[in-house]
Amino acid sequence: MLPAGSTVYVVDAYSLIFQVFHAIPEMTSPRGEPVNAVFGFTKDLLKLIEDKRPDAILCAFDPPGDTFRHDLYPVYKGERSETPIELRSQFPKIEEVVRALGVPVLSVPRYEADDVLATVARLCDEAQVTCRLVTGDKDSRQLITDHVSVYNIRKDLVYDAVALYADWGIRPDQVVDFQALVGDKIDNVPGVPLIGPKIAKELLDEFGTLDGVLDNAERVKGAKRKQNLMEGREQALLSRQLVRLHQHMDLEIDWQAARVGEFDHERLAELCADFGFRSIAERVAGLAGRGTDPDASDWESAYETIDTPAALAELATTLAGCETISIDTETTSVNPREAELVGLSFAWAEGEAAYVPVRAPAGERVLPLADVIAALGPILEDATVHKIGQNLKYDMIVLRGAGVTLRGLVFDTMIASYLLDAGERTHNLDVLAQRYLGHTTTKISELIGKGKSQKRMDEVPVAAIADYAAEDADVPLRLWPLLHERLDHDGLLTLADDLETPLVDVLAEMEWNGVRVDVERLGQLSADFGDKLQALAEEIEELVGHPFNLASPKQLAEVLFQEIGLKPIRRTKTGPSTDAAVLEELASQHPLPKLIVEHRQYAKLRGTYVDALPLLVNPQTGRVHCSFNQVVAATGRLSCSDPNLQNIPIRTEEGRQIRSAFTASEPGWKLLAADYSQIELRVLAHFSQDDTLCQAFAEGQDIHTLVASQVNGVPLEEVTSEMRRGAKAVNFGIIYGQSAFGLAKSLGIPQDVAARFISDYFARYPGVADFMLDTLDTAAQQGYVETLLGRRRSIAGVRKPSIPKGSLFDDRPQPIQMNLPERTAVNTVIQGTAADLIKLAMLAVSRRLRGEGLRTKLILQIHDELVFDAPEEEVEQLTTLVTEEMQGVADLRTPLAVDIGVGDNWAEC
Repeated sequence: MLPAGSTVYVVDAYSLIFQVFHAIPEMTSPRGEPVNAVFGFTKDLLKLIEDKRPDAILCAFDPPGDTFRHDLYPVYKGERSETPIELRSQFPKIEEVVRALGVPVLSVPRYEADDVLATVARLCDEAQVTCRLVTGDKDSRQLITDHVSVYNIRKDLVYDAVALYADWGIRPDQVVDFQALVGDKIDNVPGVPLIGPKIAKELLDEFGTLDGVLDNAERVKGAKRKQNLMEGREQALLSRQLVRLHQHMDLEIDWQAARVGEFDHERLAELCADFGFRSIAERVAGLAGRGTDPDASDWESAYETIDTPAALAELATTLAGCETISIDTETTSVNPREAELVGLSFAWAEGEAAYVPVRAPAGERVLPLADVIAALGPILEDATVHKIGQNLKYDMIVLRGAGVTLRGLVFDTMIASYLLDAGERTHNLDVLAQRYLGHTTTKISELIGKGKSQKRMDEVPVAAIADYAAEDADVPLRLWPLLHERLDHDGLLTLADDLETPLVDVLAEMEWNGVRVDVERLGQLSADFGDKLQALAEEIEELVGHPFNLASPKQLAEVLFQEIGLKPIRRTKTGPSTDAAVLEELASQHPLPKLIVEHRQYAKLRGTYVDALPLLVNPQTGRVHCSFNQVVAATGRLSCSDPNLQNIPIRTEEGRQIRSAFTASEPGWKLLAADYSQIELRVLAHFSQDDTLCQAFAEGQDIHTLVASQVNGVPLEEVTSEMRRGAKAVNFGIIYGQSAFGLAKSLGIPQDVAARFISDYFARYPGVADFMLDTLDTAAQQGYVETLLGRRRSIAGVRKPSIPKGSLFDDRPQPIQMNLPERTAVNTVIQGTAADLIKLAMLAVSRRLRGEGLRTKLILQIHDELVFDAPEEEVEQLTTLVTEEMQGVADLRTPLAVDIGVGDNWAEC
């Protein structure tokens, strides 16, 4: 046992797991497994270790199967819903983390984790050891003593006897009797009818104990209450047995092992890498005091600073004679379109690199930018001198601002890392150096600091920057052969060389061009949206009868669930949820939720776009210059940021109004938008080879109308808009594993009707079902899936299908129940192939534009759409060119179709 005065935290594992699972949005590991609960639980354990510094930590887990309480009451906890499949798969991972952190796992067959907590609490109390019970279960309140309390990790609050009395008005020794009277809906403990917390407190105040209450039932006020107590005696006594925790279990505890600090560092590092927990890995390393010493590795380097004309001339000669060089830039901003060069670094052999400063604090020796460009510009623009680096798109844009067009790009280590491990959350140079070279790089924060005290790079002395900058060129050069070999081994080299690497040049051009924004139009929209928000606020106030803060979830919950009396649908740790999904579900019961949703939508669009976009306009170009990122979405899609234009609603009037502010660059020019029509369904038809689906596309039919006609058994001309909407939901939802429940919720139809819709769909399109089964079988066997071009994504947790192909059109309501990794597998093949095709189209169109000498510029790529800024006289030629190239990028079993729109602004397209 620990000595008196020590502190031990005992974690009710499943209580905490369920909390974090519902609090943290969906997260996946690099292999596509759900890990949000693992992430949240690990963070909480580390928080306990770091912030509370306990002497020991223990973790109690519920054992599988029934407990002795089920013998007493077979329906104990019978009302609980089934554990989500995405959570069940995380339990063993969490146990692995717990053990790697050196925390003993306690579990006793046929007893609950609460009973383990109770026994540990008793042992601590007897030994005068401070014990904190980390749980959300109110049963543990019965264990409170002078040495034992309950710890709420979400609120960072200790719940003791004082808090208990303020909350329930009772003492810890009365908790069991209190719960026996009140019951517990969550655990299906019956209690006594009509006895709520207030009445239970009053009864215990008067009679002291449950036995006292039951023995004096005839004296209780209220005929019905009296009757329930008299008739419910056995039920109340049973409830007491169910809620009372066992404090004398035969439990062996290795208190020495429970002491904090005995981490399995190697296993923790492996787990963090497997789960993609980079930030947690750094925290664990910090706790262990195991930061890697850069000088401790075999890292030999000879870096130099080039700050004289003679040294610059010598460097130019060296670089000109190289077949391949690695380059990097240091700048004043992370925004490449606004950044000014601070210096350039080059590496030409492992450990041999140089830094050329062009800006620095006053008094420091630098070379004039014009002289550096004159000496090194020809080498940077020489395509025969191959260039490699990390995130070279950024450097290309920065150099273009300095008058240099970087040519000869052959390898980008960031892109290579992404292709090898698309599910990883980060591909920055610090991580790659550690992962592949075992080298800890100098972090930029060590030079410029963080937060309010952060400096610009040109405010840092050259001597401090030089080695850091040279290292940033040296590391990619060392990574190049390692990553190249892995790409070749995994069959990804062609994808890298022929698609992703050439695309860097196209994206840099897009970002450089930008898109013109009509700031006056946005100002007008801001006023219009403001008027709409005010009108909605007044309508809401009139409906409710009094003003309240629309941005306050707490006040909104009070109005919805207390004043109006709507029934809460889902609860969060702070009370009933009022998120968008809940409000949309409540909208059929009362007009207020719909008005709140509408108000939130206008407020979000106004804040995110209408008012924010003018602040992002480059004052020199009058345009916004989005960043298009190749290494974020694991499916291969490009992501868009600063600003993210992908999230502007496409089909709403408000979204069209915002798009109207994106205009052609100058008078006499037009915007042209080219959009792949239903590309993901065409890709599905290609992979599934489903005869009906392929034929429909070959004949140019509206696939949503056709599916609606077939599954509803009506002629095409009789398909209603509601039928088509349902078919569209099926087409885009079922292939990604949407359940009958999900479809019913999205369409507002009964679940049995949605289930029949799904089975009818698979009956009509058996090839789709077979494709899904084939995909899952492949993923289960080889641990990854591939797109049309061989883009690969590792996915773990996919089960080998138990349903034979060709058997999915029977009466089962949901023939394929997919977990998150399985949905990810199917999604990756289809959406990833669509991403491949649009990228091929970008390359093909860009080549044609250059080849035909057109002035047209590609300015945006949004999902399956390309947007061009073109002189009006080139629009006709451009329409033909774009259609030909986009349709011709791949020979699919279903023809690719392209919709073209032209206008003065994006909305008109």
